[in-house]
Amino acid sequence: MPAYLDHASTAVLHPTARAALLAAIDEGWADPARLYRDARRARMLLDAARETVAGVIGTRPDEVSFTASGTQAAQLALLGAARARRRAGSRILVSAVEHSCVLHAAAWHEHAGGLVGTVGVDGFGRVDPAGFTPPPDTAVASLQHANHEVATIQPVAAAAEVLHAAGVPLHVDAAMSLGRIPVDVTALGADLLSASAHKFGGPAGVGILVVRTGRRWVSPLPADEREGGRVAGFPNVAGIVATAAALHARTNEIVTEGPRLAGYVRRLRARLPELIPDVEVLGDPDPAGRLPHLLTFSCLYVDGESLLHELDRAGIAVSSGSSCTSDTLTPSHVLAAMGALTQGNVRVSFGRESDSADVDALLAVLPDAVARVRERAGAAGL
Repeated sequence: MPAYLDHASTAVLHPTARAALLAAIDEGWADPARLYRDARRARMLLDAARETVAGVIGTRPDEVSFTASGTQAAQLALLGAARARRRAGSRILVSAVEHSCVLHAAAWHEHAGGLVGTVGVDGFGRVDPAGFTPPPDTAVASLQHANHEVATIQPVAAAAEVLHAAGVPLHVDAAMSLGRIPVDVTALGADLLSASAHKFGGPAGVGILVVRTGRRWVSPLPADEREGGRVAGFPNVAGIVATAAALHARTNEIVTEGPRLAGYVRRLRARLPELIPDVEVLGDPDPAGRLPHLLTFSCLYVDGESLLHELDRAGIAVSSGSSCTSDTLTPSHVLAAMGALTQGNVRVSFGRESDSADVDALLAVLPDAVARVRERAGAAGL
C-alpha cells in the first residue's frame, strides 16, 4: 500500500515489538502458572511485561491485567465495576461519543435491567465535565481519554473530580491515546482504565485492563484464577511481552513523533478546504485539544464507502463511517452526537512509518476522487 493512512484502526507492528514477540515465542511458551523451569521463565517474562506497562502509565504492577483485546478490557472494566457497586445503584453513565464497545456494554447492562445515562457533547465532540454530575443511583461512569474518530481530547481529570465528589468511580478508555500522548492513570483520576496493544504498535489480540487498588470490582464472567482473577484463560505471554516492548518504545518516541505527525494534520486542515468544495474539517482546531496524528473530514454529496473505494484504487488506505462498524454501513454515532454530517466522512491517521509523501499522495488524488463520486451521484457542480 503506497500510503497507509489508517493507523488509528491498527498501527504497523513496531520493530521492537516484533523482535520481542519472536524471542518470547521461544522463551515464554510454557504455562506461567506452573513451577518447573520453563514455566518460571514464562512467568518472569509476564511479570517483567506487567512492570513495564505499569511504569509507563503510572500505576502498580498488581493493578495491571492483560486481556484478549481492548474491547474485552473496556467491557470487563465497566461491567465489573457496575456489578461490584450494585448496592450503590444500577446506572452506568457514558458520553455520547464513546467507542462502540463501551456503548455495547452499556446497552447489554440496560437489557439486563440496569439503567444508562448519556452525556452529550459540543460541536468538537467534547463533553462538559459538569455533565458527569452523577444521579444518586450511578454505579460507574465511562469517558474516553481521546475520541477515536475526531481526535478530541476529553477533560477526563475534571470529569473524574466531579464523579469522585459523589463517590462514583470512572473508567477511562485510553485505547486511542496510549502511545500517542502521555497517559498517567493518577493524573487522569482513572479508577479503571483500558487500552489496546495494536493501536500503538503492539500485536493484535492483547488488551490492557487497570483496576486501581481499593476500587470495588467483581468480574462479570465466571471466576478464573488467571490474571489475579480478573481475566479468564491462558495468557498470551509472547503477545504481552511484545505489547510491553511496543509501549516502552512508543513512549520514548512521542516527543519527536507527535510534532511531526501534527504537521501533516495541520497541512491537511489547511489544504482540504482549498482543494475540495463543500468539505467540513471536524474536531477541535486547537492542536492542544486534539491528538496529533488523526484528522476527520466530511464531504457533502459524497458516499463515504464509494470514496474509500476510489482512494483504495489509487493505493491509499483510509477509513470512513463509524469506527469499528464501518462494515455495517452504520452512520457514525460520534458525528451524529456532534451535529456534524455523518455521510461522506473520511478519517486519516498517521503513524511512525508515515512521511510527507503520504500527504502528497492523498492531496494529489482526493479532489478528483471526490469529483468522480459526486458525478456518479448526480451532484457534480452543486
